[in-house]
Amino acid sequence: HVQLVESGGGSVQAGGSLRLSCDESGDTYMINCVAWFRQAPGKEREGVAVVTSDGRTNYADSVKGRFTVSKDNAKNTLYLQMNSLKPEDTAIYYCAADFRWACVSGIREADFSYWGQGTQVTVS
Repeated sequence: HVQLVESGGGSVQAGGSLRLSCDESGDTYMINCVAWFRQAPGKEREGVAVVTSDGRTNYADSVKGRFTVSKDNAKNTLYLQMNSLKPEDTAIYYCAADFRWACVSGIREADFSYWGQGTQVTVS
């Protein structure tokens, strides 16, 4: 079992930056895929970025070149550095993890078993 706790959300002006963190606990040694998703009001949750246990990353087209996902394995912490933020980035951001390798073919909600509670990001 895995527990995930996000932090670092807040309000920022367009063009600004934020860094989200996701602290992992439990059976973290079994995690092979860990990702960030987001859900804007009235919209479905979408995959933003993913990193595998062997260091591969993938991003949604809407955030490529602006967001960077990274993992500190010593701290069991996932990060999302968000630069050049836009109002359309406003959403609740969720951390998700899974033991499987399904994320190597895409960032899909159904491929993740463990979820954090989310952190709000507002860009105005």
